[in-house]
Amino acid sequence: MLLVDTHVWLWMHGEPDRLGALARAQLVDPGVTLFVSAASAWELGIKTALGKLRLGQPVATWWPTRLHASRARELPVTGSHGAAVEALPMLHRDPFDRLLVVQANLEGLTLVTADERVMAYPGRFLDARR
Repeated sequence: MLLVDTHVWLWMHGEPDRLGALARAQLVDPGVTLFVSAASAWELGIKTALGKLRLGQPVATWWPTRLHASRARELPVTGSHGAAVEALPMLHRDPFDRLLVVQANLEGLTLVTADERVMAYPGRFLDARR
């Protein structure tokens, strides 16, 4: 079971050539359960509102169509997830990435990312570039 980092989610749906062969195979394997955090939708909403990201349509329509197309499940953010961020060392300052690390660890998921600072945390990771 995989949790997909926000940038990897964007690569899947716009720049799939950025994914390595191993990651791509895992992300399209129908036997692998994919999760995408609700925090990623929030991050995309913020970035599009600030003009830092263009999806070609509002996040409110882009998000559910991509979930369906990828057979991915949305992972809600819980109070336990939020509280667990407190125990993480400050290896990475991005609050969204820190939350994804906690979600993956608490839910027993492998986090698919290309962010080396994220992969410095304890947990299971799949480097999206591999």
